[in-house]
Amino acid sequence: MPSFNKILIANRGEIACRIQRTAQALGYRTVAVYSEADANALHVRMADEAVNIGPAPVQQSYLNIQAILDAARLTGADAVHPGYGFLSENPEFAKACIAAGLVFIGPSAHAIELMGSKRLSKIAMLAAGVPCIAGYQGSAQDDATLQNEAERIGYPLMIKASAGGGGRGMRLVHTPAQLLEQLHTARSEALNAFGSDELILEQALIAPRHVEIQLFGDAHGNLIYLGERDCSVQRRHQKVIEEAPCPVMTAELRQAMGEAALKAGRAVEYVGAGTVEFLLDQNGQFYFLEMNTRLQVEHPVTELITGLDLVDWQLQIAAGLPLPLRQEQVTLTGHAMEVRLYAEDPAQGFLPQTGEVLRWEPAAGVRVDHGLQAPQRISPFYDPMLGKIIAHGATREEARRKLLRAVQDCVLLGVPSNQRLLADLLQHPQFVAADFSTGFIAEHFSDIARPAISEEALALAAALFYRHSAAVHRPALAGWRNNANVPWTYRLGIDEHRHEVSVRLLADDHVQVANIDIHIRHSDGRWASLDINGVRRRVAYHLQGTQLWLLHAGNSLCVSNQTQTVASREAPASNGTVKAPMDGAIILAQVREGDRVSKGQLLLVLEAMKMEHPLKAGIDGVVKAIHVTAGDQVRNRQVLLQIE
Repeated sequence: MPSFNKILIANRGEIACRIQRTAQALGYRTVAVYSEADANALHVRMADEAVNIGPAPVQQSYLNIQAILDAARLTGADAVHPGYGFLSENPEFAKACIAAGLVFIGPSAHAIELMGSKRLSKIAMLAAGVPCIAGYQGSAQDDATLQNEAERIGYPLMIKASAGGGGRGMRLVHTPAQLLEQLHTARSEALNAFGSDELILEQALIAPRHVEIQLFGDAHGNLIYLGERDCSVQRRHQKVIEEAPCPVMTAELRQAMGEAALKAGRAVEYVGAGTVEFLLDQNGQFYFLEMNTRLQVEHPVTELITGLDLVDWQLQIAAGLPLPLRQEQVTLTGHAMEVRLYAEDPAQGFLPQTGEVLRWEPAAGVRVDHGLQAPQRISPFYDPMLGKIIAHGATREEARRKLLRAVQDCVLLGVPSNQRLLADLLQHPQFVAADFSTGFIAEHFSDIARPAISEEALALAAALFYRHSAAVHRPALAGWRNNANVPWTYRLGIDEHRHEVSVRLLADDHVQVANIDIHIRHSDGRWASLDINGVRRRVAYHLQGTQLWLLHAGNSLCVSNQTQTVASREAPASNGTVKAPMDGAIILAQVREGDRVSKGQLLLVLEAMKMEHPLKAGIDGVVKAIHVTAGDQVRNRQVLLQIE
């Protein structure tokens, strides 16, 4: 039987922390690997030992097989857990680990290679009798062949990167006119993300659910499934909310989907943790989507309804032990629900965001898997997921209610996130009623606007600025009574807008802002206890100079005190100025100086957080200046190109 004592985790962030918790609890030593950007990350601090494997770009660090093997040799690690993402579904990595005498905590390289290709896996699933969606999975990849096959399949259809996952290299095409552009974008994104530009085409199902089955196999020929998860609530084909069990599942359907998943697993003699994903249509018919040969991001919901530790199971199986349970011993209790907390701006098409986490306090009473600590820089080099919030209840409604409260109670200040959107999703009547499909966000949240700034939020910000200014400049005074009848006007900036707010002192620590009465009982730079129109509340905030980050009504605000700022005489940039929407790297410059361009024309492509972001002309005109070339790293709001 394989034997190991020290596990190197070839990953980062919350999954590296998650694996370490179980491994260390079972008595194993752990080794973390980290890039230069992650030198002070939580997963590094948790580990018994840690090794720097290279610069921030993933190709030079987390995707550098030799650097990871060298780290294992240097520390004496005798096993490798790949987590998810990065090299977790790379058969060459699995082979390299085994060749180096390391136990690879995952399936065989053959299973990874076959199921990691959407094209080859679909061919294998058809042969195994697993229901599959109509499509094209041939080896010919030229535009003409794919155009002909698209006509045969019909529209709408999905383009998918054969080696892909996480929504990268995936495009929905509604008409033939869109096909070529989307093929080229999908190829480029797939090549950059996975090292392969091979594509498949599939018929797009209308309003399906995304339901997946958790598989586990051992080296003794045993294979079981641990129920299902509903992962239908997605944006950009990436999951946002997952739950178990599926709200529309029946015992008969669960058994049918479970048996189909077992067929898929047996076809590749599967060993370890894996997930077979299906699309479930409105008539109860299901179709194979893909198989992920690794632990899934959403595995906690399965853990909570089964009472099992899936990482523990992975380690037992890697050590050669048989599965701990037989199929008939698997029980599902209650309901679990998970949301993914992303550094992104939903109001800008879910554009990933970079910045510094200044404050992070996860909610109590639920499970929160994360790799965050404050202060911490969120870089453009990695996936924007910050962590996961997971709740369990006796019923779906209890789990949803607990999760909603936890999402609202998490304190995340300093970097924009989808926190407010998560709360809105959990409260939407159709989600509450479990009436949703993979199109839920696109259908009900297609035009997401930033929440309106309430008078109460402005009043809170002004009161906190006022109090801290008084504490700094007038420490000798017993209160704020000087010039009590003269209001102080604040100019507060939020996003691109400026608000004038008048603060009138009523008594010590007691002010009136418009019609809002605020009595500050206590504030320490982190929490403020206030009476707001007679109601006591506790508010999280972070004040740094003229910048205030405030969590109000589940919405994280960044407020700047511009009271003393001299108004700028500079005219605002026209929409002929193209700025970087976030930190990232320019991977394509489509135009040159002097080129005439039309509104909507592609100018540049920015790659950040594993996604490509096309930057297009806002006006007709001539390219006056280009300040970047392909390969340049750029910062958020940096001027890239100008059109006149």
